[in-house]
Amino acid sequence: MSIVESIARVEEQIAEACRRAMRPRESVHLMAVSKTHPAELIVEAYGCGIRLFGENRVQEFAAKQPALQASGMSSDAASFHLIGPLQSNKSARAAQIFDGIDSVDSVRLAQRLDEACAAAAKRLPILIEIKLSPEATKHGVSPDADELHELLERLPDLKNVMFRGLMAIPPYSDDLEQVRPYFRRLRALRDSLAQKYPALQFDELSMGMSHDFPVAIEEGSTVVRVGTAIFGARPPA
Repeated sequence: MSIVESIARVEEQIAEACRRAMRPRESVHLMAVSKTHPAELIVEAYGCGIRLFGENRVQEFAAKQPALQASGMSSDAASFHLIGPLQSNKSARAAQIFDGIDSVDSVRLAQRLDEACAAAAKRLPILIEIKLSPEATKHGVSPDADELHELLERLPDLKNVMFRGLMAIPPYSDDLEQVRPYFRRLRALRDSLAQKYPALQFDELSMGMSHDFPVAIEEGSTVVRVGTAIFGARPPA
């Protein structure tokens, strides 16, 4: 299946999930996860109307930038977010090249990003990544951790990062009803935190990937991160 056909199929699935949830289609943003895929596929997806992309590593995206710039893609129209874990010593570079950081998981990282954005005269949207399962491969801050509340209390003082909501990656399961409770848990956490911290914006709920995004939409996702269903299987490392 070509990229244009894959995107059309994903769009149909998003629209159908929105209908089931009685939500407007425009309430869900499609992020094409382009990590490990070459710049030319990003350009092709952009030509099919995709404007939001997700990358996993600072160095990998930095290496793609020259080809993307040479392609004629509008940097004003396309938005690239870091969705993978970020070490604080790479925060300055990440703040320079990304349009959003969706994997903030500590006060220290938020402060480093704020300082980097101040130096670059830039404001950067961020999401807090929540770790919903104990799997070693999952990243984020525990919903029960003091760090989460310390971070939320500190955010209003950080003037160069703009908090927008939460992100999470649940455990993989072929049985989507086994995944649904994790999406519900993140939505419930968002709702309770929004009540506790009314000065913060909790507009975004980034959850759902290629195999489970319809269920995530039914449970309130505002951003679905779709890679394999658009670009195909990841190339070998």
